[in-house]
Amino acid sequence: MKRDLRDYAKQTDRRLIVGAILFLFIVGGGLIWWFYGSGAAALGVTCLTGGLSVVLIILALFWAIERILKSARPK
Repeated sequence: MKRDLRDYAKQTDRRLIVGAILFLFIVGGGLIWWFYGSGAAALGVTCLTGGLSVVLIILALFWAIERILKSARPK
């Protein structure tokens, strides 16, 4: 049985990122709802989504640049 530590690290990173985002939305939105009500929670989740979308756009740009550079690299 062969162990590929790079794949394991990628899988762990993905799980940590997804867990952090879910934790932020569920716990953060829940606490806002508990203290301030449903209207504030909806606005809080909207703001979290807006902030997350900016991060995702930046990550998509980096991913596209990486793909372009890898395909342009001489072999």
